[in-house]
Amino acid sequence: MAAMVRKQIYISERQKALLKRLAEQRGVSQAEVVRQAIDHEFARAEAWEEAKRFMRSLDERTGEFKEPLRWRREDAYEERLSRYDR
Repeated sequence: MAAMVRKQIYISERQKALLKRLAEQRGVSQAEVVRQAIDHEFARAEAWEEAKRFMRSLDERTGEFKEPLRWRREDAYEERLSRYDR
């Protein structure tokens, strides 16, 4: 296990009750629930940053396309639906 650093935080009574309930449900310590929450939040933030980078890269490529993208909902499902047309 990685070296642990002690941190002291203030939470509301409601958060205290939620933290206790989550720890009991998961069978882990309250500290472990806090650590998991920090890891989860960081992963979520990283995923959002990656999505934004991808969207920006698409935005930078707009000059590559000669015509605007045109599509119909039916086109999006054509391949999938063709599997059932037997």
